[in-house]
Amino acid sequence: MLSKPDISVKLGGLLLNNPVIAASGTFGYGLEFTPFLDLNRLGGFCTKGLSLQPRTGNPVPRVFETASGMLNAIGLENVGFERFRDEKLPLLQNYRTCLIANFFGETIAEYTEMAAKLSQQDRLDALEMNISCPNVEEGGLAFSSSPQIVEQVVKAVRPATQKFLIVKLSPNVTDIRKIAQAAEEAGADAVSLVNTCVGMALDIETRKPFLANGSGGLSGPAIKPIALNMVYQVARTVSIPVIGIGGIRTAEDALEFLMAGASAVQVGTANFFDPTVTIKIIEGIERWCAARGVSRLSEISPGK
Repeated sequence: MLSKPDISVKLGGLLLNNPVIAASGTFGYGLEFTPFLDLNRLGGFCTKGLSLQPRTGNPVPRVFETASGMLNAIGLENVGFERFRDEKLPLLQNYRTCLIANFFGETIAEYTEMAAKLSQQDRLDALEMNISCPNVEEGGLAFSSSPQIVEQVVKAVRPATQKFLIVKLSPNVTDIRKIAQAAEEAGADAVSLVNTCVGMALDIETRKPFLANGSGGLSGPAIKPIALNMVYQVARTVSIPVIGIGGIRTAEDALEFLMAGASAVQVGTANFFDPTVTIKIIEGIERWCAARGVSRLSEISPGK
C-alpha cells in the first residue's frame, strides 16, 4: 500500500496543510461554504476584499458568463472592517485552516490603516493586499500600474503589520516581473498572481455592454495560459514565494502552476460552479503524487 504523500507547503513563516487556497471574492467569508466542505481541509482561504467602510459595489448587471470564463464588475462589495471583525471573524475562531484577509484602499493611508487594524486580529494568519484598485490621490491610476507606485504603497504598509504580507498583482501591466520585484524590495513576504484581466462583452441587440459598468474583470479557464506564463516569469525573478492564480479548476491545473514555480495556488471562479472543487483538487494532487511515488510536493518543483 502506497503511503500518503506529504503535500504540505511552507510559505515563508506560513505552514499550510496543502497548497490549495480559496481565492478572494469567490469564497465569501468562508462561512458560506461550510455546508459544502470542511474548511480545515483547505490549505487556507482568502476573505472577500475588505475596506475600512462597507461598500455596496457597482450597479447590476455586474456578472456575465463568457466562453470558458466570466466577467465581473462587482465593485469590491463588502461588509467593511468593523462588521467583519464583530460578525464574521468570531465565527471563524475554531477553524484551524490558514485565514488570509484580503484588503484594499483608495489611498495609501487607507491601505496602511486597514493593515494596522487587521493586524490586531489574532485569528488572522496573513494579509493579502489587492493593489488593483484606483488611487484616488493620483487621478484614479491603479496602484498596480507601475513599480514606483507599488513600491510606495507596499513600503507604507509594511511597518503597519507584522503579519505575513502577500501582495496580489494585476496582469494588466507592461512587465509583471518589475512589479513583483518592486513588491519584494518594498517588504512583501509573498506575491499572488494574477488578478483578473480587463475585458468586456457587448449585446448586439442593444449595442451596449452587458455589464452596467461597461468593462469588468475576466477570470476562469480562459485566462489560465496568461496566468501560468506570468507565474513562470515571476517565480524566476523574485526570491519570495509565489502563489499562482488564474483558471485553476482541476488538480492538473494546480500541478502546472506548482511546476511553473508557484509555492501554492488559489482557486477562484471554479468555486462558483462547484463549491467542493477545492477539495477535489487537493485529493487529485494527493492521487497524482501517490501514483508517481512522489513523497513530498517539493519534489515536483521546476527542473525536477
